[in-house]
Amino acid sequence: MHRPGLVSTFTLTSMLWIFNSFRSLHGALPFAQKCEEALSSPLPHTAFTASSVFTSGYAPGYAKLNRRGGAGGWSPQDSDSYPWLQVDLGNRRQVVAVATQGRYSSSDWTTRYRLLYSDTGRNWKPYHQDGNIWAFSGNSNTESVVRHDLAKGIMGRFLRFVPLDWSGEGRIGLRIEVYGCSYWADVINFDGQGVISYRFKVKKMKIIKDVIALKFKTSESEGVILHGEGQQGDYITLELRRAKLLLQINLGSNQYGSILGHTSVTSGSLLDDHHWHSVMIERYRRNVNFTLDTHTQHFRTNGEFDHLDLDYELSFGGMPYSGKPVGGGMKNFRGCMESINYNGDNITDLARRKKLDTSSFRNLSFSCVESHSFTVFFNATSFLQLPGRANQDVVSLGFQFRTWNADGLLLFSNLDDGTLEIALDDGKVVVHFNVTQMKNTRIDISSGSVLNDGQWHAVRLVAKENSVMLTIDGDETSAIRTTTPITIRTGGTYHLGGYFLPTLAPPTQKSFQGCMQAILLDDQPADMHAVEKGIVGAFENVSLDMCAIIDRCMPNHCEHGGRCKQTWDRFSCTCDGTGYTGATCHTSVFEQSCEAYKHLGRSSDTYWIDPDGSGPLGPFKVNCNMTEDKVWTTVVNNLPAQTSVTGSSRERRTVLQLNYSASMEQVTAITTSAEHCEQHVSYGCFMSRLLNTPDGTPYTWWVGRSSEKHFYWGGSGPGIQKCSCGIDRNCTDPKYDCNCDADHKQWREDSGLLVYKDHLPVSQVAVGDTNRLGSEAKLTVGPLRCQGDRNYWNAASFTTPSSYLHFSTFQGETSADISFYFKTSAPYGVFLENLGNTDFIRLELKSPTVISFSFDVGNGPVELAVHSATPLNDDQWHRVMAERNVKEAVLQLDLNYREARPAPPQGHTRLELFSQLYVGAAGGQRGFLGCIRSLRMNGVTLDLEERAKVTPGVKPGCQGHCTSYGMYCRNGGKCEEKYNGYSCDCTATAYDGPFCTKDVGGFFEAGTLVRYNFLSETAAASQDTRFVAQPSTPQEVNLTREEVAFSFSTSNTPAILLYVSSKTQDYLALVLRQNGTLQVRYNLGGLKEPFTIDVDQRNLANGQPHTINMSRSNRTITIQLDHYPPVSYSLPEASDTQLNLVKTIFLGKVFETGVIDPALIERYNTPGFIGCLSRVQFNGVTPLKTALRNLVADRPIDRHPDKPTDRQSVPVSYQGKLVESNCGASPLTIPPMSAATDPWRLDSGAEFPFNEERVIPDGVNRNSAIIGGIIAVVIFTILCTLAFLIRYMFRHKGSYHTNESKAAEPASGESADTTIIGTDPNPETIDESKKEWFI
Repeated sequence: MHRPGLVSTFTLTSMLWIFNSFRSLHGALPFAQKCEEALSSPLPHTAFTASSVFTSGYAPGYAKLNRRGGAGGWSPQDSDSYPWLQVDLGNRRQVVAVATQGRYSSSDWTTRYRLLYSDTGRNWKPYHQDGNIWAFSGNSNTESVVRHDLAKGIMGRFLRFVPLDWSGEGRIGLRIEVYGCSYWADVINFDGQGVISYRFKVKKMKIIKDVIALKFKTSESEGVILHGEGQQGDYITLELRRAKLLLQINLGSNQYGSILGHTSVTSGSLLDDHHWHSVMIERYRRNVNFTLDTHTQHFRTNGEFDHLDLDYELSFGGMPYSGKPVGGGMKNFRGCMESINYNGDNITDLARRKKLDTSSFRNLSFSCVESHSFTVFFNATSFLQLPGRANQDVVSLGFQFRTWNADGLLLFSNLDDGTLEIALDDGKVVVHFNVTQMKNTRIDISSGSVLNDGQWHAVRLVAKENSVMLTIDGDETSAIRTTTPITIRTGGTYHLGGYFLPTLAPPTQKSFQGCMQAILLDDQPADMHAVEKGIVGAFENVSLDMCAIIDRCMPNHCEHGGRCKQTWDRFSCTCDGTGYTGATCHTSVFEQSCEAYKHLGRSSDTYWIDPDGSGPLGPFKVNCNMTEDKVWTTVVNNLPAQTSVTGSSRERRTVLQLNYSASMEQVTAITTSAEHCEQHVSYGCFMSRLLNTPDGTPYTWWVGRSSEKHFYWGGSGPGIQKCSCGIDRNCTDPKYDCNCDADHKQWREDSGLLVYKDHLPVSQVAVGDTNRLGSEAKLTVGPLRCQGDRNYWNAASFTTPSSYLHFSTFQGETSADISFYFKTSAPYGVFLENLGNTDFIRLELKSPTVISFSFDVGNGPVELAVHSATPLNDDQWHRVMAERNVKEAVLQLDLNYREARPAPPQGHTRLELFSQLYVGAAGGQRGFLGCIRSLRMNGVTLDLEERAKVTPGVKPGCQGHCTSYGMYCRNGGKCEEKYNGYSCDCTATAYDGPFCTKDVGGFFEAGTLVRYNFLSETAAASQDTRFVAQPSTPQEVNLTREEVAFSFSTSNTPAILLYVSSKTQDYLALVLRQNGTLQVRYNLGGLKEPFTIDVDQRNLANGQPHTINMSRSNRTITIQLDHYPPVSYSLPEASDTQLNLVKTIFLGKVFETGVIDPALIERYNTPGFIGCLSRVQFNGVTPLKTALRNLVADRPIDRHPDKPTDRQSVPVSYQGKLVESNCGASPLTIPPMSAATDPWRLDSGAEFPFNEERVIPDGVNRNSAIIGGIIAVVIFTILCTLAFLIRYMFRHKGSYHTNESKAAEPASGESADTTIIGTDPNPETIDESKKEWFI
């Protein structure tokens, strides 16, 4: 069954038609008249009755507003446990308001009361408002009148006022008035057999618009209310299923059969309460409004047709006898209907006048047959005590109940020699017999499941000697029986719904919340009328002749697919797997874009994004590529590259459909907010023309997001029927504007970027010239790539206290969320405010450390405040998120501070506003000074920049992002301001990447070296600018301080890692000795031998990455190896402290013509360093990064292995083969964010939202995985042994060549941080390039 797509509005035509139909329909009904008559004052005294009367002067007939007769009003007896005042209006009336007064000249008044209504004085219904049984506020003295206008009018003949609280100085006192007007409607009673047939004037009706309205009431949970069908498969059916209203419509589908046109929508719940419910169905073409009582659903039918094709008739009350049933087992409707209208025809009036076929009725009645059931309503403190028959040897009990609670006490009785308990336990009915005669005997039986579903369920228990039988819902086949010997003697008294008396064997449950009816005790029906009059039995806190059950999950307040669960007095939402959180699953757990992730410090990866937050679009996966200055969002499609197309022509084009990893609505959200989008298309052709000529009909076109055909190709633009070569005038044949249009018998290609983002993405490509012999086309459509997020950076600066922006009224009746960023140096200011009559909503900076969220929905003002530990007026960006729904209100600041407040259990829930939304001030007072950015309200981003352009005192945009986000630029990177955000300048660091965290390294073969020359300032200025990106140290500098940092990995020794030479004999060297230990050598003069430091006794030539951080200040040298604590050393007193005349830095090998330590060359310089070096930095100089960047800029990269580059032309040169690689990257020392606190991490166990990663391929299970693992270990061991032998045999032969990958991706589902810091000591990027020695 397909779920219909929701639509927010109809077309203008349909809206006007429905409005006119609705007005004409209700113009004939009594609702249209002014409804303000005083209904109770003209009534005689006999129309007023009460549960009891204090004395004759307090009779209910004196309870008329502003009257002083008798004792001046009604008061009940003090002993009355269930007081009420009832008025009989004589006939059914429409009631729109009620008013109350206290008793005249007394201390008696009612402070709070409930209102019940009924057609017959039986089966009362409490007045509901905002999803609750409403309690009206009453009086605070005797004379003032308190009037309440009902939010929705009620129809009834009898009204009952039930006092809940009253004056503490006196007793209950009440005078009342009821306001409304007369009401009349034709009523038809349906007996479950008869059906009214409304015959059409023509045999077949092709209906494009419908308005169907009716009211019904019933005690049945199943039944067809109306049905119509056609021979082509169209139908419309409205029926009750499990006491819910089900509307089914099928307008047909011409391609795959009528089943695709089927649309089914459910509304309402507990509709078998034998109270009136109104239904209206308004359809125009495929757009439908489905209204039940006050709740309206808007939807669009499935299928392709707009007309409802019906044959012969539309039937009310059941299925026509001559029609084809839609489904088996459908029952006819049993109950009452009134005011049936179909497209302006009054069906009930036509039936009364015998203008319709009613022959199927045995006895057609135009009055409603009322229900004979007497219902009892229990709460958590209620009990009902009823008499049975004492000293009987058979227990025969029966009753019906309905509840939402899984547990509760249904019945308890003290037997003559034990106890009997019938209870609900986890949705099952359980029976406990405890018999103490002679020996203790206990019998426990249970039956049923999920009986707390709100439906009526029947319980029947019969127990007699040697037999106990429990039957649920009359199902004798599944009845539970036991043959345990037992002797029973009834006690004669039964407690239903609760038992609070002390007893030796108390029941397992104490109370019950729900309704009961049809109570049978010891085979005798309980006389509930006698109980109501106080003749028999006893009760407390019980509502008689009423079932006040409420379905709190209908309508469902759980949004975005959240699952609603309820008990008797509350509901909760389960948001697992939805991608949303909060009490009503309203707030998205994901960020709105890749831009937002970047500015939270995230790196390139695959992320879930939710562009409209709490809006209707669901979250979806995209690839985020964070470059140094831009953020790219990529959405892939399913079209394989170089898709071959043959056999197509202009008459029969081959249409290639592209499906993306997100829906078209989701992709549109990306392109709408993006600053730039592009999509690469390529058309390879062999005798296949593409566009032909600018004026001719194109052979091939593509379809964009709006389903429009486009006749331009990549590299061109809208309205220009050309390819890229046609724009650049370099096509193969100048007579054509596309290479393929030349129609050559060889492969050509037209490719380029489509950049007009309002047309993107490409959804279809229609190819039309591949039907000739030998002709073929190969089509490639790349992923959609979008850059930037204008919504995220949409900002305004408020420069004066009186400046503000105004927008249309905020619509957030039952659910509202507001989020934004702000920065200010002011101590206070109102962020935004919207007002209603009494309702309002406001967000405010109340003090430098307090954010306030205040609102009023009719229950009085509510204020939430969060207190920051640090001042918020620090001119840095802070994030505020506020949410208010029917369950709670939440205020959150910077993801660190959170305040929540539950909504009252009963009260107003709708936020009703009417003024404009003011941003930046509240009525011109306490104006905000500073910046507000990315203001979103219920998923819609407000365009602050556009409004600021035309508003005095407000400027579009806001500067100063580096104050908040500069911390993300690591390792010495410099934060640079941009209009929309910031970027990190990594020029002066040994790192790259958007946050200067990507190690820049290279792989060195034997003989490879990098030389960095320290040039004079004059020499540096003469160089090409691309080679002086690094700061140059002036010539003839004597150093007393050095800062050295790098990481490396190798398996070969000995080797020179870094060597700093000078024009004297001074030098600094870091070498690996023969045993793999690290040695630092300083030769600064003053000593006979260089000063050496053996840093550690560990073998560092183990193929693992190691990091070195070394600094010297005069005589103090500090060295840190890997993550171990730094160790300090001191130069001898005889040593000089200056590194004189610094000349050159060598990496990997020394190739020097000046003075050099011969021992260093002999021991460590041959064959040279073989391995990886990374992020090399010396006193602000980054020789390796400079060499690698020049290598890329100066391709081709292959140099003569024995001829170094000209060091007079650039500051850096290299010898041998140098390949960029991060294989020597050191493990991160900053731990990754834990999964528990990382809201964007998707663990393998996460179930959100589509579980696509958790699908286990066919044939793969846990056992096969274990077997495969064992086999893999065996194979790996064999390979390792072979590799070791080969390595040993060829360890001295040849040079090493790498095929290092440019950018190895971390494993799916893991962040790069987690990959490196995991238990595996080797980073994932050490792959093919290191496999020889790493094994």
